[in-house]
Amino acid sequence: MPAQSKATLEQLLQHLGFPATVEEHHLEEGLLLDVKTEDSGRLIGRQGQTLSDLQYLVNRLLFQQDQTTPKVTVDIGGYRAQAREALVRKAKQAAEKVRRWGDVVELEPMNAFDRRVVHNALKDDPGVETHSVEVEGTDKKAVLLRPKH
Repeated sequence: MPAQSKATLEQLLQHLGFPATVEEHHLEEGLLLDVKTEDSGRLIGRQGQTLSDLQYLVNRLLFQQDQTTPKVTVDIGGYRAQAREALVRKAKQAAEKVRRWGDVVELEPMNAFDRRVVHNALKDDPGVETHSVEVEGTDKKAVLLRPKH
């Protein structure tokens, strides 16, 4: 029996004291659970950190019930989709600077998910290559854009 993703998230939110409804969307890359709530700011948290933590907890709970269950993505009011679009825009603007001036551009430190979004957004750009680089004093890495030779 597959894990009940939607029910698990709804119960977790209820236990945490957040009245919310959860919509389930089946996408190519898996299951998206979109939370609708009046208190979205507190659930998203600073730079989406609380949302990431909530997603981690839901996936841990589901994995404990059924180790074959696919990972789910948790979003709140379309926050992840908007954040991804903004990140892609920022990556393309940085790539434009690299092409125009030939400079190396370093984006701010980000988590692995966000770095993958940037790498994928620019992977077909003939004039720019991307690399993840360590950032001292943090466990995150930054994406470096430089001209392709």
